[in-house]
Amino acid sequence: MAEIGISKTISKSWDDRLFDFFVYFLLSAALLAVLYPLVYIISSSFSSPRAVMNGYVVLWPVEPGISAYEAVFKNRQILIGFRNSFFYTVAGTALNVIMGMLAAYPLSRKNLLGRKTINFFFIFTMFFSGGLIPYFLLIKDTLRLYDTPWAVILPGMMSVWYVILMRTYIQSAIPEELIESAELDGSSVFNTLLRIVVPLAKPIIAVVALYCAVAIWSSYFEAFIFIRSDNLNPLQVVLRNILILNNFTPDMMGDVRSIAQRQGMRTLLKYSIIVVSSAPLLMAYPFVQKYFVKGIMIGSLKG
Repeated sequence: MAEIGISKTISKSWDDRLFDFFVYFLLSAALLAVLYPLVYIISSSFSSPRAVMNGYVVLWPVEPGISAYEAVFKNRQILIGFRNSFFYTVAGTALNVIMGMLAAYPLSRKNLLGRKTINFFFIFTMFFSGGLIPYFLLIKDTLRLYDTPWAVILPGMMSVWYVILMRTYIQSAIPEELIESAELDGSSVFNTLLRIVVPLAKPIIAVVALYCAVAIWSSYFEAFIFIRSDNLNPLQVVLRNILILNNFTPDMMGDVRSIAQRQGMRTLLKYSIIVVSSAPLLMAYPFVQKYFVKGIMIGSLKG
């Protein structure tokens, strides 16, 4: 008896094909809208000042060179800003992960006395605060952290949002029976946390670490308010001073050609600085990208 071949492909109707076309079209348009500015900035940073000022750069570098990057890395203040931002990001991320896990694990336990009340006070701080002036007085007069690196690190060393993410992950991904069996075997709270909970919570720790690192690396408000020493400024404040405060005034007008060259180099520096400041995050993202979907799904759950 001859076997009857069965096609494994399902033919799509005209409506389905039209729908797929519009979906792919919209996704492609969104990709181009996001990708082209990035490509343009990178190409402009490797082009000459004249090509950038005259608008010759469209997609590829014109009159390519690395003069802008040489100027960036010769600037001592930018290197100091890199060092400070790296320290603030590493220290702030480590404190957020440690403090967040120390708070999330007890809050995930159903036998914690006053658990709902503690949760309420944690969430309350997400919506209400004392305002900027009391915050400034707290850092400057009470804690005496003004113009120190700790003024950037300590106030944000624990985020309630990250605590909620970690708590929800522990409740949903780590079996309650596993923790109870460890306690019955005589495991202490810290031993259970370090040997059982933390190894099983590596995905959410990676997500929180990346979220926190991106936020700290990109932030400048705390440093702008609490830091006055140039040697303590993070990279973002240094870039702000270069791009915003370094403007030309009529008093500086001399040789028109010289001013035009300086303006062209300033525009070129703007693009190269954007690339330099974004490169560390772009290089770190692929290593934790696989955890992003899991982190988004965790944020959609109620705990």
